[in-house]
Amino acid sequence: MDARAGIFPTFFLSGFECSTFVWKDVGRRNLIEETRHRQHASDDYAMLARLGIAVARESIPWPLVDDRGRCDFAYIDPFIAAMREHRILPTWDLCHYGYPDDLDPFADGFAERFADYARAAAAYVTARHHGPYFFTPINEITYWGYMGGEWGWTAPFGDSHDCRLDFTRVLAKADILACKAIRDVCPGARFVHNDPLIHVVAPPDRPNLAEAAAHESEEEAFLAFDMIAGRLAPELGGSPELLDIAAYSNYSFGQMEYRENGPGVALRPGDPRIVPLAEMLERAWGRYHRPIMMGETSGLRGGRDDWLNDILCECMAAVNRGVRIEGICLFPAVDMPDWHTGEWLHNGIADLVPTPMGDLRRVPFEPLVERLREWQHRLKRDTRLDADPFDEPVDLGDIVAAARLLRPDADANWH
Repeated sequence: MDARAGIFPTFFLSGFECSTFVWKDVGRRNLIEETRHRQHASDDYAMLARLGIAVARESIPWPLVDDRGRCDFAYIDPFIAAMREHRILPTWDLCHYGYPDDLDPFADGFAERFADYARAAAAYVTARHHGPYFFTPINEITYWGYMGGEWGWTAPFGDSHDCRLDFTRVLAKADILACKAIRDVCPGARFVHNDPLIHVVAPPDRPNLAEAAAHESEEEAFLAFDMIAGRLAPELGGSPELLDIAAYSNYSFGQMEYRENGPGVALRPGDPRIVPLAEMLERAWGRYHRPIMMGETSGLRGGRDDWLNDILCECMAAVNRGVRIEGICLFPAVDMPDWHTGEWLHNGIADLVPTPMGDLRRVPFEPLVERLREWQHRLKRDTRLDADPFDEPVDLGDIVAAARLLRPDADANWH
C-alpha cells in the first residue's frame, strides 16, 4: 500500500483539562491548578511519552496571562520545559471557555484584543519550541455558545437563544481573526478546531419536536465550523482553509433527547435511537471534506477500556467509508472534576488520588493502558516514544490497511 503522510507524528494524542471559565455561583476557576497539572507537568508528559503519545492539547490560559492587553506568558514555561524534556508536541489551546475580567464579549474590540493576544502567544511559543505548530484558537465555540449564551453556566451568563447566537458569532469572529494573526508570525501554522459531534432526537411522546431536534443535530451543532469555513456569515472572513483540521469531541452523552429549555438528556445504552459513530463521522466528513480527528473522547470509570475499543472500531468503520481520520485524542490524560459537583469523573488515562499532603498522585488506569497497547500493535504504532518521534508523520496507509483487515461493523450499540 502506498504511504499516505498524515499530519501528526503519532496517531494517538492526549490533552489536559484546562478550563478557566467564570463559573456560575463560584467565580473564576482554573482547572489547570485544580488538577495540579502545572506542578506535575514533567510527570504528566513523561507518562504520555511512555505510552507512545507525542502530541498533547495544552493551554495558554488567556485570562491568566493577559492583563488589559499586556501579556506575560511565564505561566506556560513549565509546560514548554516538560514538552522539550519528554519530546511532546503541543496543540496550543488559546482560549478554553475563559476571557479576561476586563472584557465584555459583546463590546467593540473583543475579537481584535483576542487576535492581538493570539499573535503574541504564537510568537512566544514558536521562539521556544520546535514545530510543526498547531493551535486551537477557541475551544468548542458552538458548545461554549450554549454554556455561556443560553444555559447560563459560564460568563457571559446569557439565557436565551438569541444571546447564544450572538455569543457564538462573536467567538467565531475572534477565532477567524486569531488564525490570520497567528499566520502573521507563523505562516505554516495548522489549526485544530474542536466542537462536539452530537445526535439529537425528539422525546417519544413529543414527535412535534422532531424537526427542532434534527435542526440541532444537523445545523446548530456545526454553527461555528460553518462560520470559520465561510459557509455562514461570510462577512466574518472565514474560509475553508481556515477550518483546516476538524476535530470532534465525542462522549456517551453526545446522543440525546431534545429539550426546549436547557441541555438535552443523554440516551441510555441500548436505546434504538442511537446511531453509529461511524455514520456521524461520515456525515461530518461529507459536510466539509477537511481532515478529521477525534478531538476529545473518553469513557468513565471501569468502562474506559471498552469505550476506547468501541471508539477505535467506529473510527476504523468510518475509515472504510472513506473518512480521513488523522488521529484520536484520549482526553483527558489525567482525571478532571465534574464541573457541577466537583467529584472526580475517573475519565482520564490516569486517575488523580489525593495524598495526605494535599497533592494529587497520578495512577494510570491499567485496563485502558492495556487496550491502548493492543490497538497500537494493530495499527503498527510505537508503544513508546523513540529518540526522535517527529522524524516522520503517521503513515495513514497503515491505518487504512488495518481498517480493511479488521472490517468492523458500524454498531448502533457501540457505547
